[in-house]
Order: sequence, then C-alpha cells, then structure tokens
Amino acid sequence: MKHIRGSMPVFADPEAYWRSNGIKLIAGVDEAGRGPLAGPVVAAAVILRANTHIPGLTDSKMLASEQRLVLETTIRADALAWAVAEVGVREIERVGILKASLKAMALAVQDLALLPEMLLVDGNQPLPVVYPQQPVIDGDARCISIAAASVLAKVHRDRLMAAYHRRFPQYNFARHKGYATPEHLEALRTWGPCPLHRRTFKGVKEFFQASQEE
Repeated sequence: MKHIRGSMPVFADPEAYWRSNGIKLIAGVDEAGRGPLAGPVVAAAVILRANTHIPGLTDSKMLASEQRLVLETTIRADALAWAVAEVGVREIERVGILKASLKAMALAVQDLALLPEMLLVDGNQPLPVVYPQQPVIDGDARCISIAAASVLAKVHRDRLMAAYHRRFPQYNFARHKGYATPEHLEALRTWGPCPLHRRTFKGVKEFFQASQEE
C-alpha cells in the first residue's frame, strides 16, 4: 500500500490539493458505528465529480436524520461511484473495533464500480488496500467526498439498527442505534445482552464475566 503521510503540509481541503495535482478519481472513505455496544460497523466509499457542490453536506454527526436521508438520495444520484460495506459483531469481537472498522472501509473501497486513483480516509489510520491513500483527521468536516461517505455509512447503519429493533424491540435499537444511552443500559440490565451486543465492549462484557464467575 502507498500511504501518504508526513510528506505534505496539512491543507484545509486535501481533496482540492490532490485535484490540483491532476488526480481525478478520489474516493472519500468513512465509517459509522465504532462506538456502540451493539450492531455492525458500516463503512462507505464515495467518488464525486470535480467541483461537486451538495448544499448542506457536512459531517453526518452534525446533521438531523431527515437531512441525512435527503443528502443520501442526492449523493447516490450525483456520485460517479459509491459503495457500502459492513463488518459484523462476531468479527468486531475477534479482531477489535479498529481493525474491523478498517476492514469495513477497505471492503467498501473494493466494492466501488470505478478504480480510485487516491483514497482520502477519515481518521489517522491507513487502510489495508493497494491504492495510494491519505488519512485525514477530521476528514468528514474537511473533504466533501469523506462527508458524503459519512452520510451513506450513517444512514445505512441506522436502517440496519431499525430493522434489528423489530427483532429485539426490548432494547429500542431504533432510537439509540446501539449506543450506550441510559435507556439502552437499563434495557441491558433488565434483559441482558442479545446476539447483536458486542461481548468485548465495556457495558456488555460484564454480563459474560458475571456468568463465568457463578
């Protein structure tokens, strides 16, 4: 893998920097779901046309769910290519959430219909892929393609958690999406973990430790 790090100044917009150097097919890559106690981690990769402007597009965490849904439709229609990938709970438990997140992002890149010339990856870790890439801290606020990927990943994961809510309504996954809210923690105390819960995460693993000690 070719990892660009330390060889260039920090630009406010790395995407504009690479386009000014003749790179056209730039894929922004981001994930959603590293922090929750339950459910998969989801990643997206998006290649946008040069000079794409999508009003209101920013880091998905800064947007209301209704805004993300509207933006998802626009991103899918305007993008040259996009892809979404998931890594499930058992894999998260086996390799850890960081490696699982990087794997999900790598899978999304590999599923793109176009071969990217450059990856801009949200965060500070490179992906296990062969493409030239640059990790970008706060990339979802600095690069439009990473922001687009963050929206697609977040919307896809929210839909998954709403579907899981129908299977496990006692946890109300549709509301908190698996994050450690007081409501979710109270449901865990009442019902214990379900198969969607990450058994290696604090807040969940205590239930399994207690059962081993009995």
